[in-house]
Amino acid sequence: MFVHPQIDPVAIHLGPLAVHWYGLMYLAGFMTFLWLGRKRIATLNNPQITVKLLDDLLFYGVLGVILGGRLGYVLFYKPGYYAAHPLEIFAVWQGGMSFHGGFLGVLVAMAWFAHKYHLRWLAITDFIAPLVPPGLAFGRLGNFINGELWGRPTNVPWAMVFPKVDNLPRHPSELYEFFLEGVVLFTLLWLFARKPRPVGAISGLFLIGYGSLRFLVEFTREPDDFLGLLSLGMSMGQWLSIPMIIAGVALMTISYRRAT
Repeated sequence: MFVHPQIDPVAIHLGPLAVHWYGLMYLAGFMTFLWLGRKRIATLNNPQITVKLLDDLLFYGVLGVILGGRLGYVLFYKPGYYAAHPLEIFAVWQGGMSFHGGFLGVLVAMAWFAHKYHLRWLAITDFIAPLVPPGLAFGRLGNFINGELWGRPTNVPWAMVFPKVDNLPRHPSELYEFFLEGVVLFTLLWLFARKPRPVGAISGLFLIGYGSLRFLVEFTREPDDFLGLLSLGMSMGQWLSIPMIIAGVALMTISYRRAT
């Protein structure tokens, strides 16, 4: 059994300014996106997607992540609370972001980007899909450093005690998500995208891969105390992942049928 190291969430103090580890994780994810994006462009046979567009693509993506992630948390997790306290929707420094909301926000942002530059929407989502998992991995490391989103009680040998929660050994579910949603999903998508694929296939695999891995890891993650488990004993994260899996299967099926 291990004990959470209880790392100071503030990485650096610059006078009155506090630089948090979580913010640095976001920055690392964005920089990795640019680095991998350049590598993807060098191997793509698509003259419309250029290095010159990469910075704009990241800007639109960041907007989608932040706005969608916050609105998703408000609508999916605490709609009643924020309906009664609407001004707190803007208090992002208090925490509260949803991956599924951020995902939807990115889809809208990519549609806007594709329309502006006269590109195919699915061609853009196919391009960015392999670039996303490293950002997810960094985000989960940020969760672990902050000691948040801990797992359910367990007796596995690698269980971890989170002292700010209780003294129960728990699954280090943040590290599971780091490995599955970050390392495993990145490897799967990067290898799959190395060969030409029908338009939409890479996006479909991302939906299936993330949805399935998130669904599985939710069995080890402590559900939000204000929600608990929902219908059929599943968490909100699992219910939100099911449509992703279904959409991914449909998208891959349609893309390959069109190709043949």
